[in-house]
Amino acid sequence: MKIFIDTADVAEIRDAAAMGVVDGVTTNPSLVAQTGRSYRSVIEEICEIIDGPISAEVLSTDLEGMLKEARDVATWHPNVVVKIPLIPDGLKVVRTLTDEGIKTNVTLCFSPTQGMLAAKAGATYISPFLGRIDDISWDGMELIGQLRTIYDNYGFDTQILAASIRHPKHVVECALIGADVGTMPHKVILQLAKHPLTDAGLAKFLADAAKIPPT
Repeated sequence: MKIFIDTADVAEIRDAAAMGVVDGVTTNPSLVAQTGRSYRSVIEEICEIIDGPISAEVLSTDLEGMLKEARDVATWHPNVVVKIPLIPDGLKVVRTLTDEGIKTNVTLCFSPTQGMLAAKAGATYISPFLGRIDDISWDGMELIGQLRTIYDNYGFDTQILAASIRHPKHVVECALIGADVGTMPHKVILQLAKHPLTDAGLAKFLADAAKIPPT
């Protein structure tokens, strides 16, 4: 499973990239707004850090507005993947962009039927928001499994990009189910590397090393 970092904070991206574990980046308007910078400047800097898919979202919701904006966003860098909301006009935009060779990430997916339509429209990625489904007392991981089964049944090329990941357990379950990508905050990436036995073992090694006589 590929790991994407879900942030617009370039300092977080640089830190995670230095670990050698980041394959791409997802952003959204809420994350970019926190930077106080223009969307394009943020995306262009991210593209200098990570050589992988970088999702940038359209801000329009009407057909013509989304198409115009998506075509512009796609010119920012060859690695840009245009995020399109999962609404009827959004699916039309995805179909057109796919025919034009522009990669898309269909976002705000909350049901298997939505995911099936996005795949049929030609989406490069589908972003099911499993954490937000958990928030309303449903099972977000069930959606990941349903999409995996549907896509495998019919040979869809659309990659499942598990989004709204909240903790390491989400990551493990997505990997076991077979999500193609998991996108997560910087703090979750750091949590993946943590284990109390690692910390205890390292403390023991260092304590014992201090007892070794100098040469």
